[in-house]
Amino acid sequence: MSPSRYHKQMLFAGVGLDGQQRLAGSHVLLVGCGALGCVVADTLVRAGVGRIRIVDRDFVELSNLQRQILFDEQDVAEHLPKVIAAARRLRCVNSEIAIEPIVADVDWSNIGQFTEGVSLILDGTDNFEIRYLINDVSLHAGIPWIFTGCTGSVGQVMPVFPHDSACLRCLMPTPPPLGSTETCDTAGVLGPAVNVVASFQAALALKILTGHAHEVARKLTIIDVWSDSFRQVDVSKLRATSQCPACFQGERLWLHGSQKSSSTILCGRNAVQVTPPEKLTLSLPDIANRLLAVGEVVFNPFLVRVIVSESYGEQFLEITIFPDGRAIIRGTEDPALARILYSRYMGT
Repeated sequence: MSPSRYHKQMLFAGVGLDGQQRLAGSHVLLVGCGALGCVVADTLVRAGVGRIRIVDRDFVELSNLQRQILFDEQDVAEHLPKVIAAARRLRCVNSEIAIEPIVADVDWSNIGQFTEGVSLILDGTDNFEIRYLINDVSLHAGIPWIFTGCTGSVGQVMPVFPHDSACLRCLMPTPPPLGSTETCDTAGVLGPAVNVVASFQAALALKILTGHAHEVARKLTIIDVWSDSFRQVDVSKLRATSQCPACFQGERLWLHGSQKSSSTILCGRNAVQVTPPEKLTLSLPDIANRLLAVGEVVFNPFLVRVIVSESYGEQFLEITIFPDGRAIIRGTEDPALARILYSRYMGT
């Protein structure tokens, strides 16, 4: 650790030398490297958090650049997975930090290995299925996490301390029904809202990692940068009053795989992710060669992308395939069509 790098931060009474040393010895898991994840990762790397494991399933697109601060046009041109592009940028910011980028879809079968050795889990995702999975593994492993979301101009943040504070299921026993809440497809998202909400999340993370978890308020914070509003809801008694089955009965529906889906609509992307029943190990050059007959193909060490030449009505279709067998089908939000296309071109 180079003290001069963190001098101004160490002058702050809440950090000091002891807090900075705690940060250097910390290991954080960041699930998702989109808009929220970019801000959080950048802030924690600059703050000197010693090791950051970043897991994300997606690749960089032009529409990301409006709000995802770690990426640029070159990343789009190179068709890079977000974690690879993010790690490249973050290592330029702070070479002292261990950055562990993992291109993967977090699910019940692998989240246990991703949480090994970490002291805090940060939510950088855009869907509730993964958030409930994070909540389950947090309770199971006793690792605190910070729930965060942002849509339109509004964001929300809530820290979860297993067996002490309210968890996500105490707050919302079940995920919101499809179509019942705004998404970035319907409401859009403002870059400043992302920056404010993610910075609040990062501040909570620094407070926890420097040894001040007991000072973190057990509250749900809601911020609207357009209406200039900030409000907090006290959830300190919610765990006791809700009698949540996850907290009090050990129910782990998402961690045990009983609550899962094989296809996921990706927020703001006009795309669906399809995941095979079992993880695969594909040869990307072989896949690229086989798909030459389908349309225009580009590939790199991380993925294969094909623009489908066959017409599907007015829909423009693009398929991106990862080594584990996952595919993102862009040009539709119909999971049934996405699975048909996956089966047609992947042969499963």
